[in-house]
Amino acid sequence: MHRRPTLADVAERAGVSRALVSIVMRGVAGASDETRERVKRAADEIGYRPDPRARRLRQHRSKLIGLTFEAGQEFHAALVDGVYVAAEGLGYDVILNAVTPHRDEPRALRTLVDDRCEGLVLIGSQLPARELIELASAVPLVVITRRVRGVDAVRSDDVAGAIAGMEHLVGLGHRRILYLDGGGAPGAAERLRGYRRAAKAARVPEMIRPGGLTEREGAAAAVAMLESTELPDAVFAFNDRCALGVMDVFIRSGVSVPQQVSVLGFDDSPLAGLAHIQLTTIRQDSAGLALVALERLASRLDGVVADGPAVDIVREPTLVVRGSTAAPPS
Repeated sequence: MHRRPTLADVAERAGVSRALVSIVMRGVAGASDETRERVKRAADEIGYRPDPRARRLRQHRSKLIGLTFEAGQEFHAALVDGVYVAAEGLGYDVILNAVTPHRDEPRALRTLVDDRCEGLVLIGSQLPARELIELASAVPLVVITRRVRGVDAVRSDDVAGAIAGMEHLVGLGHRRILYLDGGGAPGAAERLRGYRRAAKAARVPEMIRPGGLTEREGAAAAVAMLESTELPDAVFAFNDRCALGVMDVFIRSGVSVPQQVSVLGFDDSPLAGLAHIQLTTIRQDSAGLALVALERLASRLDGVVADGPAVDIVREPTLVVRGSTAAPPS
């Protein structure tokens, strides 16, 4: 294994002192332009790169943000990418720890704390509010996609998103709109509330069935619909993955989407816009949510609002109309 080049190696290559190399690498005064150019050229030639870990140790800060997310959730993956982009812009590095069927959230969080993360970003956390408040008292954190009183939170307006989806379907002429509920998932109660509020305003009957977060759960709900006496005009799924499961079963069973049944999702995950899917959905601004969350966390870590009260930051989702919804057959 090749040894990592050091400041001393750069100094030898450039023919200057190690102290002068340090001045150039730190970007402080004390070296001429000619010397800076010579040192940087020498560093490039031998492949020298500053060690961020050593710099953080000198600063007595890790500048690390720990991030938990649920593996397999398409929308969570989009948020992870947004967190990386936002963190880099704010001068922080990110350590990921996924929550899986064999690795629960508390274990993932313990690992991040043990890794000296200064702050935490929790995507779709399902920990009890009491535990989140207790954790926030020890480590600054932000929860994304869920409201938690007493903890900094960044989320979409799920009620408004569900209302927008319902208004779209009602506007197309649908009356029998089945909603597939998300159970205890973050945002599920708000989306159900939005559906009910919009159904009441439009004077259409409430049709609610357990749905879930995955394609498998959406598929199971679609099978149950096919076994009933009458299909709905439209299906509004808790999220895109659930909606995709519904579409798959319908198409395999000869039920055309949207000619016979319209299908609407929520999130605007990467799969939703694929040419052979074209899912109408409610878009959550993943990049915007991630940026606001990282700015809030950095403001605590950098001492701007270190002891300020917790905030609940809400962003508006938007309707994205594609090919999975249309007017009902006459």
